[in-house]
Amino acid sequence: MKITVIGRGRVGGGLAALWTGAGHEVTAFGREGGDATGADVVVVAVPGSSIDDALARVSGLGGQVTVDACNLYEQRDDDFPSLSHRIQSIVGGPTAKSFSTNFAAAYAEIGKQRVRPGNLFAADPGARDVTERLIVDAGYEPVFIGDLDPGARLLEDSSGLTRALAGRLGPFFYRYARPGEL
Repeated sequence: MKITVIGRGRVGGGLAALWTGAGHEVTAFGREGGDATGADVVVVAVPGSSIDDALARVSGLGGQVTVDACNLYEQRDDDFPSLSHRIQSIVGGPTAKSFSTNFAAAYAEIGKQRVRPGNLFAADPGARDVTERLIVDAGYEPVFIGDLDPGARLLEDSSGLTRALAGRLGPFFYRYARPGEL
């Protein structure tokens, strides 16, 4: 799969490395931007407040499956129900929210776990299969919480809980399972 990652920080750069290791063709852009023409999927991994600026520096965006891996650390923009919806309004393709409840600082430890850690995600129907594949190829177990609306907002709103737990545990993994499955 041809993946364009917008953002070369800990999240974007870390995911790019995981997917490259899984055999995908990955191109990652930093602040300078670049051309996403030919990408099968675009992954946006920048601070929520930088989405518009980051996407304005990328050409070749137009209807690709898009995965929003951004986090919301500032006041929400009420023009959109979520960061994912903001990204979708620019790129125009089916969109998913994923990787925002996982810690980039723990990426190197994924493969050392007894079981695959979980990764919560929400997605439009047209983005679900691609997103699940990227989650698995990064080493996680996909945990689908539902459609982008309202799922993306639920994931963004859970970031306070994630940060609170990290304050006690440091970077952590999680796993959701039915009784008897663990």
